Amino acid sequence: MKFSLLATDGAARLGSLETPHGTVRTPAFMPVGTQAAMKGVHWHEVREAGADIVLSNTYHLMLRPGAERIAKLGGLHAFMGWPGPILTDSGGFQVMSLSELRKVDEQGVTFRSHVDGAIVALSPERAVEIQRLLGSDIAMQLDECVALPAERAELDRAMRLSLRWAERCKRAFAPDLASGRALFAIVQGGDDVALRRESARELVAMDFQGYAIGGLAVGEPQETMLAMIEEVAPLLPADRPRYLMGVGTPDDLLKAVARGVDMFDCVLPTRNGRHGLAYTRFGPVNLKNARHQEDPRPLDPESPCRIAREVPRAYLHHLIRANETLGAMYLSVVNIAYFQTLMQGVRAAVAERRFADHAAAVTAGWTRGDVPPV
Repeated sequence: MKFSLLATDGAARLGSLETPHGTVRTPAFMPVGTQAAMKGVHWHEVREAGADIVLSNTYHLMLRPGAERIAKLGGLHAFMGWPGPILTDSGGFQVMSLSELRKVDEQGVTFRSHVDGAIVALSPERAVEIQRLLGSDIAMQLDECVALPAERAELDRAMRLSLRWAERCKRAFAPDLASGRALFAIVQGGDDVALRRESARELVAMDFQGYAIGGLAVGEPQETMLAMIEEVAPLLPADRPRYLMGVGTPDDLLKAVARGVDMFDCVLPTRNGRHGLAYTRFGPVNLKNARHQEDPRPLDPESPCRIAREVPRAYLHHLIRANETLGAMYLSVVNIAYFQTLMQGVRAAVAERRFADHAAAVTAGWTRGDVPPV
């Protein structure tokens, strides 16, 4: 893997990330295909929307259909029919958030599967092995993610455990370096500045191919998240990609780019699409609202997305209110396309060193979306 920093504008960065399955233009938003699938969306639609890279989930795939089975079928790219780069998270967050019965110790995490109730052990070494079997371009270290707010002692314990797990993941990943695949470390420490700084410095000393900021967007205010990014990003190597995990809204993305973040992922585009919310350059549009039932306008006549450009709001409203699957599919595609268009605009603005003005103009536009027809 090779990361090239092409331009900067303040702390905002324009980059290019070369992987075994293609190049990722950064800043990049990664659509989330948790179980090797986007709910109701074809992969070609994700590609046509402008996505270079997608994310899948180690926790879910190790339980069903199993990493060994996917490996026998040619790896995750062949299995899911996505030819481009794939990042897999290590499963630590899902273990903490989905498993009612779990035990965390020095060796790793033991938990009860939500699929069949079986007891499963996930160590740092096993997390790396699973991601190797999946064949993802970018693997993540196993870490412990603590929900906020939390006591400092708990944040300290989890951060130091994650550091020790990072060392073990790095050793386990060493044979994969020649393949061009990459392993990213994850900075932890919750909302404690000192812990975040220590985590970042220790991980940088270990020399990973990329660095993620984890443990945010887990209940804390946006100001807290941004404050942690401001503390961590300057400590990370300029020649390595920076990934903010599980974030976020369009506003989160612009503000994080302004603080030096290169990569993002979040389920919001598809999750909110399934619930009737469309993201547009005019702001979010709630298609459940009765004001749209006789509105012949499309969501955005100038959008590069055909659905946003051509399908009437009245029809989208009808589909959502009638609980038709097509409505969720349409809005998921609209939202994936909007997030990719947002990133394309950001990349162009950083290249031309006008990011602050561009971000201000985009933000100012988010006030017109859910208004009655004129």
